[in-house]
Amino acid sequence: MSQEVRGIIARSKGTPVSTETIVIPEPGPDDVVVAIQACGVCHTDLHYREGGINDEFPFLLGHEAAGIVETIGDGVTHVAVGDFVILNWRAVCGECRACRRGEAQYCFDTHNASQKMTLTDGTELSPALGIGAFCEKTLVHQGQCTKVDPAAPASVAGLLGCGVMAGIGAAINTGGVRHGHSVAVFGCGGVGDAAIAGSKLAGASTIIAVDIDDRKLEWAQEFGATHVCNSATTDPVEFIRSVTDGNGADVCIEAIGHPEVYKQCFEARDLAGTVVLVGVPNPEMTVELPFIEIFGRGGALKSSWYGDCLPERDFPMLIDLYLQGRLDLGRFVSETIGLSDVEQAFHNMEQGEVLRSVVVL
Repeated sequence: MSQEVRGIIARSKGTPVSTETIVIPEPGPDDVVVAIQACGVCHTDLHYREGGINDEFPFLLGHEAAGIVETIGDGVTHVAVGDFVILNWRAVCGECRACRRGEAQYCFDTHNASQKMTLTDGTELSPALGIGAFCEKTLVHQGQCTKVDPAAPASVAGLLGCGVMAGIGAAINTGGVRHGHSVAVFGCGGVGDAAIAGSKLAGASTIIAVDIDDRKLEWAQEFGATHVCNSATTDPVEFIRSVTDGNGADVCIEAIGHPEVYKQCFEARDLAGTVVLVGVPNPEMTVELPFIEIFGRGGALKSSWYGDCLPERDFPMLIDLYLQGRLDLGRFVSETIGLSDVEQAFHNMEQGEVLRSVVVL
């Protein structure tokens, strides 16, 4: 039996979002209905509203969420009714060429729900990243649910569904940060601070935060940055070299998605160092680098999509670290809000006033 719930819709490019009635169908085979308890306001949702992902309006926004499995369809064995889950947008298929070669973090055919959620007039909705969690309940594939310890509050657990996982994974999974490494993180918003936290977890000895906002640099220090550089007044490349014995950082993480910042990362890394791009660039952007330097410096230039994570492996581990007091997920939550506050939360995010606003239902 279908049910009606409240959700946040982006009807057209650049227009304010609205709270509307959403129809959740009866779950089909492999489908799961999850009662959402909390959902972070991620910049990707704003990209959807602005038409920066695609033009398949209307969108049901929200994807960085945690909640309780309420109803399951036929054939669901991965989760059970009552399970506390974090939603993920990498429900690996297990059959594509990436999965077959043991690199499921690059799965090319991830699962989504078999049916569409709709408005009451029957208009089909495009759920953000296949999830659509700015909603009292949502319909997803069973593989999009990762069961974790229910001792963790939903308001912090859900953050692993996107931004925090992207940053931690960029450092640990993609960048390979390990004990004794030096790391420079360019851009100290939610993803950048998560990369700093991940670098600290991995045992990096020097963690350099780079931003143009002194307030964000203060936040970065709370997450583990050992040095800070305001690149509006100080050359970040020279600063990074000055605190790494003139060498540059072993790993440079770009968490903004801007060509000039990426070039600074490239120039600030040590010989055979690694550059990781986790910031999302505009599709029109291009970057030009000296070809001989790409060859001469060696190392690696990498992109990190979702922190190269495997939700079933990484989410439970990170929740355990949170419960042990070793990963302060709560520090990412700047404010908790209601569904009707999402538009204002977008504004706060654009102004750099918050790390994460979290919708609590």
